[in-house]
Amino acid sequence: MALHITRNVIKNLCRQSNSQFIVQTITRGFAAQTHSYRHILVEKKGEKENVGLIQLNRPNALNALCDNLMSEIAQALSKFQHDDAIGAVVITGNEKAFAAGADIKEMQNLPFADTLKGDFLNQWTAVSDCKKPIIAAVNGHALGGGCELAMMCDIVYAGEKAKFGQPEINIGTIPGSGGTQRIVRVAGKSRAMEMCLSGLPITAQEAQQIGIVSRVFPPEKVVEEAVKLGERIASHSKLIVSICKESVNLAYETTLREGLHFEKRLFHSTFATRDRKEGMTAFIEKRKPCFSDC
Repeated sequence: MALHITRNVIKNLCRQSNSQFIVQTITRGFAAQTHSYRHILVEKKGEKENVGLIQLNRPNALNALCDNLMSEIAQALSKFQHDDAIGAVVITGNEKAFAAGADIKEMQNLPFADTLKGDFLNQWTAVSDCKKPIIAAVNGHALGGGCELAMMCDIVYAGEKAKFGQPEINIGTIPGSGGTQRIVRVAGKSRAMEMCLSGLPITAQEAQQIGIVSRVFPPEKVVEEAVKLGERIASHSKLIVSICKESVNLAYETTLREGLHFEKRLFHSTFATRDRKEGMTAFIEKRKPCFSDC
């Protein structure tokens, strides 16, 4: 039975009927459509179900980032990327740990040749390569690969008790997924050196001060606030949001002069879209725009 049923529909049917059989049948139909993952939980959030939520789900390992978990994140992001209803994605863990690091047991006996031939950690780039905005909602430990995963996201919201750090130096290696590169771009050389060479963590408040984190909330509010931001982003033209994200990201990788030139050309390109015309027309007519994402 082909069912395309949202949780809101299920709730309405539950109100209208006391039949446990109907509820169970609908729930099974809904679950059958959901891709089965082992290490993550995936759902749609928001009133319009336009925000994808990926929750890391290895609680007994403090959400340590094993290869299979990162592969599942890549799969989930690919599905959200091709879902026209989704305008933003939130990645989170639990209140104890966003992700306490990469899975050391998985890496302990890995030979150099295998890391090189297999391009180890390559699939982690799926997060930074995603064209749709990704918001990290961080509680608890975000250490090593967990800190790097958060920084791969476009925006980072954190709980008041969150901790960020790159402790790889303590186990005889260095960050391998952007820890030495992204921190220096937002916080400068001195702070990046301090974090990477000492291995000491910093608080959410310190992470906000140096630019790793955008906002800090009570732990129980972090995911809620991240979803709210995702809903606001999703209310805009998805095409224009993608263009804007591309322009901001280029600032990391080029000179100011080249970046300004690229930004202006992207700005010019928006004049070829219906959404640019609709947005400006709606502003003049003092009404809410109706974007068509083209």
